Amino acid sequence: MRTAVIAEKVGMMGLFQENGDQIPVTVLKVDSTVVDTRTKEKDGYTAVQIGYKTAKEKHLAKPQKGHFAKLKQEPKRVLKEFRVSEDCLVPAGSVIGANHFVVGQLVDVTGVSLGKGFAGVMKRYHFHGDNATHGASRTHRSGGSTGNREWPGRVFKNRPMPGQLGNKQTTIQNLKVVAIDEARNLVMVQGAVPGYDEGMVIIQDAKKRSKQQVGPVPAGLKVVEAPKAETTEVKEAPATTEVKE
Repeated sequence: MRTAVIAEKVGMMGLFQENGDQIPVTVLKVDSTVVDTRTKEKDGYTAVQIGYKTAKEKHLAKPQKGHFAKLKQEPKRVLKEFRVSEDCLVPAGSVIGANHFVVGQLVDVTGVSLGKGFAGVMKRYHFHGDNATHGASRTHRSGGSTGNREWPGRVFKNRPMPGQLGNKQTTIQNLKVVAIDEARNLVMVQGAVPGYDEGMVIIQDAKKRSKQQVGPVPAGLKVVEAPKAETTEVKEAPATTEVKE
């Protein structure tokens, strides 16, 4: 079982296929750095701790500052831990890239759905509604009866009623990876994913497609080029001619 990755939802666009068909895709920018690992010998289970986006130290609590200082890692805004198998442990400090997935693979994408505020039962649960005429008065969009008489004398739990719509963690399963841009660290999946643009989402191998072809094991790592050292040219001093008196 490979690790999941954290990505940023860039937005949606249309992508043309070789046969001329245009399909809607969501562009996701992978931003995942392995901060720490969990092993069976030390912690009793195997997992990796993934960090998302760089954070300013002044925005961290003292326990978080100590955690990153102990690991000698750059502070991150979000930390997520994902269970993995022993052969898929990734060393701390590694950066996971878009090549963690392959074209044609199915993935599950998890995010927080768009919040749409307070909504009635017709918008929230697709109720039919009451009659427009035939004596219906001020009940056209109501939910109807919610309980009974003496028994049970209460409203059952999970009864569909008006309330907040959206703003919940949602997972869209079996989305197809259409294209990958390793240079810009982008993964394009067919269809829509939950959340706003620039929001955080989690991408993982499809749980219901365990026999499908997946990306590299233990993970697709991004090659981070070391910054080039600045070299200063040493200019030779001009030759001086001695003047005899």
